[in-house]
Amino acid sequence: MKAINPNEIKDNFIELIGKEWMLVSAGDKEKFNMMTASWGGVGVLWNRPVVFAFIRPERYTREFIDARNEFTITFLGPEHRKAHSICGSKSGREIDKVAATGLTPLFTEAGNPVFEEARLTLECKVVYKSEIEEAKFLDPTVFPRWYDEKNGNAHIVYIAEILNAWEK
Repeated sequence: MKAINPNEIKDNFIELIGKEWMLVSAGDKEKFNMMTASWGGVGVLWNRPVVFAFIRPERYTREFIDARNEFTITFLGPEHRKAHSICGSKSGREIDKVAATGLTPLFTEAGNPVFEEARLTLECKVVYKSEIEEAKFLDPTVFPRWYDEKNGNAHIVYIAEILNAWEK
């Protein structure tokens, strides 16, 4: 993978996140986890390139993000849909996701997990986090549609600065 400036990324993130999906990974060489996400965004905030990641509090990956306040976003490409399905439906508390997916972990200089199979990877540092609250919705139809006993707890929103980016 070659390092690039985040400003050089030409991909359409609406397509990438919404249709291709992404892996959110956190931890270190000793222990890490990854999860599939299809909600998020990329943009500029506080004059920094940032990602917006939405993680439910019960997700195992959240524990790793909160421990280091860092994570990576990996785009694997549509040929890795099976890996995304596993990482989106199984918990790293119960299975070895690396063995189950066949992905090859590598680690950045800062020690964050990335994957050899990635076509695009973003290394991020959390600068803000907040829980989604029902009372703050201006459209009252959204919260009950996505947050209940069946769907799970309200997401935590992480806004993280993109520190590094790599592409194949």
